[in-house]
Amino acid sequence: MREFGFTVLLLSMSNVFMTFAWYAHLRDLSQKPWIIAALVSWGIAFFEYMLQVPANRIGHEVMSVGQLKILQEVITLTVFVPFAVFYMKEPLKLDYLWAGLCLLGAVFFMFREHLAGG
Repeated sequence: MREFGFTVLLLSMSNVFMTFAWYAHLRDLSQKPWIIAALVSWGIAFFEYMLQVPANRIGHEVMSVGQLKILQEVITLTVFVPFAVFYMKEPLKLDYLWAGLCLLGAVFFMFREHLAGG
């Protein structure tokens, strides 16, 4: 269980970097040439990978690759929604809830052996 918790923590932290690398330039560097935004994003993504790679290695000790991917998607949405609302100043939409419910379905199917105690 310790590996699972540490994986979630590292993936969450890596996701913050990833979200900023992928989207913050839309707000902060929109007046700069795209190559500048790409280089800045690449620099931020380095830190994302420094957390994400060990997270997946640790997580793969207790989860399948499919389970790691679905976990990553849940964390991505959990990080992205506050980022979009508070940093990018986008409206909070009910669509985020529906997307989250769809992801819960994916979590169920990917982890159902563990949920059933198997």
